Amino acid sequence: MKKFGLDIDGTVTHPGTFIPYLNKHFKKNITLDDITEYDLTQLLGVSSETFWDWMKEHEQIIYMNADLASFSKDVIRQWATNDQHELVYISARGDHLLEVTQQWFEKNSIPYGHIELIGQHDKIDAIKEHQVDIFFEDKHDNACDIAEECQIPVILLDTPYNRKPTPENVIRVYDWKEANDWVNKWIQK
Repeated sequence: MKKFGLDIDGTVTHPGTFIPYLNKHFKKNITLDDITEYDLTQLLGVSSETFWDWMKEHEQIIYMNADLASFSKDVIRQWATNDQHELVYISARGDHLLEVTQQWFEKNSIPYGHIELIGQHDKIDAIKEHQVDIFFEDKHDNACDIAEECQIPVILLDTPYNRKPTPENVIRVYDWKEANDWVNKWIQK
C-alpha cells in the first residue's frame, strides 16, 4: 500500500477557483493565465494585509464552493476504491476550516482518509510524520522543497504560476489523467 499525500487548493480543486471572487471584489478581469506568481498582491495592486483580510472574510464560502480540477475526482476515487492507496490530505488551510473542508469533500463525493490543515505552506514535517510516499502539489517552491527534503516524487499539477524549473523528482503533469498514468508506471517499478 502506498501513502499518497495531496494538497487541496489548486491541486484537487481547480486552480482558478479564486478568480471570480477576486475579480468581483477587486474589480478586476483576471484570468488564470494572468496569474504567473503564487503571491497575488502585486497582480491585484493591494497590500498583503489587504489581501489576507479579504481572504479571511471570504475563505469559507470560496472553499465550500470550490470547483474540482479536471479529472481529480475520478482519479482519486479510483485510488481509494482499489484499497491499494491511503490518502492523506495536507493543506496550508488553517485548522479552523476543517468542518468546511470535510463538508466540501462529502458534497463532492471525494474520498478522504485523513485531512490535516496545517495553517502554513511548509508541509515537510507533516509529510514526514505521515510517511507519505508521493505528494501532489501546485505550489512550485513547495514541490521543490518536498522533493528535495523528503526524497519522494512530487507530482506538480501545471499552472501558469508554477512554471519555473524543477528538480528531477518533481514531475510536471497537465491534468489528473496524466498524473494517474505516471503513478501507475511508478507503482509497477
